[in-house]
Amino acid sequence: MPENPVHSRPRIVIIAGPTAAGKSRLGLRLAQRFNGEIVSADSMQVYRHMDIGTAKPSLEEQVAVGHHLIDVVDPDGKFNAAIYFDLAAKIVDRLWKENKPVFVVGGTGLYIRVLTGGLINLPGPSAGIRAKLKGEMAKFGKPYLYEMLQDLDPASARRIHPNDSVRIIRALEALELTGESITRMQSEHGFAERRYDYVKIGINLERKELFSRIAERSDRMIAQGLVAETEKLLGMGYGEGLKPMQALGYKHVVQYLKGRAGLDETVEKIKTDTRHYAKRQLTWFGRDGEIEWHDPEDVSIEAKVAQFLKN
Repeated sequence: MPENPVHSRPRIVIIAGPTAAGKSRLGLRLAQRFNGEIVSADSMQVYRHMDIGTAKPSLEEQVAVGHHLIDVVDPDGKFNAAIYFDLAAKIVDRLWKENKPVFVVGGTGLYIRVLTGGLINLPGPSAGIRAKLKGEMAKFGKPYLYEMLQDLDPASARRIHPNDSVRIIRALEALELTGESITRMQSEHGFAERRYDYVKIGINLERKELFSRIAERSDRMIAQGLVAETEKLLGMGYGEGLKPMQALGYKHVVQYLKGRAGLDETVEKIKTDTRHYAKRQLTWFGRDGEIEWHDPEDVSIEAKVAQFLKN
């Protein structure tokens, strides 16, 4: 890679797409080819002790190519998009100064959006408001909160999945704190604070192939010890109510360990919910007109990256 001009903006190659599509494999191959390093954009791989269920790169892969923002916080620690932005921006800037190509790889669309477009100046969380909303959810269920959001902020309700309690609560919280729709604030902000030059490469497969890979990976996670990993996390004191423990795979295995579901039923539920999650990822990324979509084996990707880094 040629020496960076003194006043140029850092350049990053973003590899995004749905779960199990092959992002990590492609990112590793490109980082090796161009002597670069990988900055993860995965909201689950930041957590320590959660390896199998988050499909973290192996230790061998992390030795072969520098990886960042993996294993940075315990499962009961605080982590959000603002923290991600602060940490990732510092890493990207340092790698750029070291003349290292940067590959941002992951499926968490919000992390990619704040890194490329900046943060919105939203009010911080309110423990009181969140406790109230969570109490209402416990008493009346998620549909009650979602219907409330539909009444008070229909624009946000259209963008948030009815089962996404974290985002429903955040939208209602922001509305109560500011009197404004979080969607309206995001729209006005526009995520236009472009501090990097970037190319966005979207990885996707034909739907049948994607779902087949999801099923294979789910089976592989069970074979690799996802049940034992989840049991260990519970034994370490990380309860099922923690946000990371509510993630795909872990929440399902907790139900199995608590005797609320059989193993076969659990595995099938993991596969079904992961397919639904992949569809939501595709909907999110589908709104981003900057993404150039490719099959993960597309040989033109390497040439595109080479041209981008050269220019």
